[in-house]
Amino acid sequence: MEQLKDVVGIVAIVLTFAGYAPYFRDVIKGKTQPHVYSWFLWGFVTFIAAALQISGGAGISGLVTLTAATMCSTVFVLGFLKKGARDITRSDTIFFILGFVALGFWLIAEQPVISIILVTIIDLLGFAPTIRKSWNKPYSETVSFYLLNTVRFGLAIMALHSYTIVTAAYPITWAVANGIFGAILLIRRRQLGEFERSSETLTPQK
Repeated sequence: MEQLKDVVGIVAIVLTFAGYAPYFRDVIKGKTQPHVYSWFLWGFVTFIAAALQISGGAGISGLVTLTAATMCSTVFVLGFLKKGARDITRSDTIFFILGFVALGFWLIAEQPVISIILVTIIDLLGFAPTIRKSWNKPYSETVSFYLLNTVRFGLAIMALHSYTIVTAAYPITWAVANGIFGAILLIRRRQLGEFERSSETLTPQK
């Protein structure tokens, strides 16, 4: 059974690279504009989550998270160098600060369960600037990346060697979060498309 889980974990790691490759491409081309606040927090905190999972007996699923942490950090660097989304609002800064406040609580927490919950909350707070940015500019993100992430985190859950709050909370949360965000992008793109079509209809023809 554990061998099967390891195979599923390896597939999830391969999907991680496969998912990030087009995202890197779109960032380099300027098509996708990652929010620097979000990706900084995601990279930093995902390394912590990976360490907690591995120490908690997650097995190869922890390596999936570790791979994702490395990819998140790479996106942050690319986004920073390519001058990604920097239309930073006050609400973005508030969520960014709240993320570090939660990180402070994590530093003094001695219980692994509390730690993984705090780490997950910090990551979700980091999502807020990207959601705000993408609601207005749904084409500034690569939608296939988030849909593939949903599958990847689902496989990471299946690859867990032990199911506890410490090992499972992070991948479950992010499977759901990525799925919801991918749906939001698709819905907003459709709404904007309908709005543009309506505007064309209302525009007098010469």
